[in-house]
Amino acid sequence: MNRKALVWFRRDLRDFDHAALWHALRDSAQVFCVFVFDRDILDALPSRTDRRVGFIHAAVVELDASLRRRGGGLIVRHGRAVDVVPALADELAVDAVYVNRDYEPQAMARDAAVDAALAGAGRRWQAFKDQVVFERDEILTKAGTPYGVFTPYRRAWQAALTAAHLQSYDVAAHAGHLARPPAEAAVPTLAALGFSAGNLSSLSLPTGMSGGEQLFADFRDRIDGYRDQRDFPAKKGVSYLSAHLRFGTVSIRQLASYAHFHGGQGAETWLSELIWREFYQMVLWHRPEVVDHCYRPEYDALVWDDWPEAFAAWCEGRTGYPLVDAAMRQLAQTGYMHNRLRMIVASFLTKDLGIDWRAGERYFAAHLNDYDLAANNGGWQWAASTGCDAQPWFRIFNPVTQSQRFDPAGRFIRRYVPELAAVPERSIHAPWTLAPVDQQALGVRIGQDYPAPIVDHAVARERTLARFRAVAPAAAP
Repeated sequence: MNRKALVWFRRDLRDFDHAALWHALRDSAQVFCVFVFDRDILDALPSRTDRRVGFIHAAVVELDASLRRRGGGLIVRHGRAVDVVPALADELAVDAVYVNRDYEPQAMARDAAVDAALAGAGRRWQAFKDQVVFERDEILTKAGTPYGVFTPYRRAWQAALTAAHLQSYDVAAHAGHLARPPAEAAVPTLAALGFSAGNLSSLSLPTGMSGGEQLFADFRDRIDGYRDQRDFPAKKGVSYLSAHLRFGTVSIRQLASYAHFHGGQGAETWLSELIWREFYQMVLWHRPEVVDHCYRPEYDALVWDDWPEAFAAWCEGRTGYPLVDAAMRQLAQTGYMHNRLRMIVASFLTKDLGIDWRAGERYFAAHLNDYDLAANNGGWQWAASTGCDAQPWFRIFNPVTQSQRFDPAGRFIRRYVPELAAVPERSIHAPWTLAPVDQQALGVRIGQDYPAPIVDHAVARERTLARFRAVAPAAAP
């Protein structure tokens, strides 16, 4: 048994059903807890008003208060985690540092460096599975290889699932081993970290463990309609838990357990989405090169267009395609984008504008509240047809028909593209089809009050087909 241990919180900002915390408390007489505002991450952010820093800060404040109610507390430091954690372990004279595993390449490199520093000082590194139900190579094909197609992975995931995989870690049972942190200042303010909160209120996104529970409680009342409502951005059909999953203010085991045992088409569909998240985590762990390269290496030979003006128009929501523009403006204003819209705008960037998926992936990385490398990379490569189990390259979303199908009344468009508010439903998805006299009457002159389409979809589609035919296997259509 350890005399003292240190639990390092990262993307697991809760004090319930927490694998590393439970193991540390069970194994140790005293357990200290730490969170590091890591300068290696924060200093690289392009904005000092990044909403995610505000979200994390609020979660850390709540976590500290909750741990104090349990008899412990959170040591909060600001510095390079690779330096801070070994130094703190030495300062506290702990026997071991406990963490939940992270599967992103940079995080794994950081953890390897901390592990080495601890080992050099005679301390142990204890890492556990927590952010997924199945990790790394736990779900493999019968040949012992990682899956490259989602549906058989999902079936294998569900076949392997037992009640034990969904069992919660009872932190409260061992909370008496929590240690009060040494006397030091409270959680530093955002200003002290060099940040401001960002406009989290623009999304009304509740933060911390309480925010995650609030959203999950609300979604439980709607889960039966999830399958039928989830693709319509103007409807309240999804869980809105993605940022909480990203930062671990909710427990994946509790969410998956509820979906699994609740049953029904809505819950089954939502569980499948949770499994998609693990599929992409598995892919990233086995194939870390996908961060910068296509999952299918032959598509690294694709010749993308260098069109900075079009990329800027896409980023700023002025492509002339209303649903694309509404989605991009939602992202800029709130840090959130509905999943169906993520597919549509990614397809538009790569298939209509012919711009490299990596540019879009990086833009999302800078702006999404719920940015997760594995899921974002997987989603972008799916849309660009360069990834595993991807949308076939010859199937290309039509932005107008997608708009007609998933925002039929134009409610979402009108919310984020107010210059089109007066356009009738029959024309809002393609306002350039309005006669000039009607444009004048509605106050929406295309090319003046609202942009003309930046590309002709039919022409762009043919260019994309030619781009892929140049590198695709000969058997492809």
